[in-house]
Amino acid sequence: MGYLGVDNRIKEKILTKGRLRNTILFRLKNQKEEDRRRKSKLIAKKLFNSDVFKKAKKLMFYISSNAEVNTKKMIRDAQKLGKTVAVPTCQRNRKIRPCFFEAGARLKKGPYGIYEPMRKNFINPKELDLVVVPGVAFDRKGNRLGRGKGYYDRFLKRLTKHSFSVGLAFDFQVLPSLPTAAHDRKVNKVIFA
Repeated sequence: MGYLGVDNRIKEKILTKGRLRNTILFRLKNQKEEDRRRKSKLIAKKLFNSDVFKKAKKLMFYISSNAEVNTKKMIRDAQKLGKTVAVPTCQRNRKIRPCFFEAGARLKKGPYGIYEPMRKNFINPKELDLVVVPGVAFDRKGNRLGRGKGYYDRFLKRLTKHSFSVGLAFDFQVLPSLPTAAHDRKVNKVIFA
């Protein structure tokens, strides 16, 4: 098999990822708000009861969009528990930089339409004990399908072994397996409801 066969396999994997992404994003967008709220509470309870969360001092949460597992209350609750919370900021070079997030901090849309703090006080990713990761889909082995730009793949690669990563998902986002590529990074655990 020559280069043509390899190219076709890569193209098929990309098409498969694209189809999966579109299917799950459609389901996310069309999920009833009451289901999203109820499942988000269950997911938060599972996360907060986990040993890794209880031990973590410095953690990073993504700031959820309307369709995702709601992390906004989780962020407030973690801060009330005395945890140091960071949130991702997206740089123009397609890298994530974690930024401290203080209670009541004002937010603005960043370069890619994702909310981030107006005032930025960055934290070294190597200091993070726990990173809560969004995803379009996950599988039970921890493989993750993101939005297709590779931000979290590059970010997860920079973490130390002491950092633990957790993907949050609704039950329909967790599949038996996902197509993966060499650059894709797994999360250590997926919490879903």
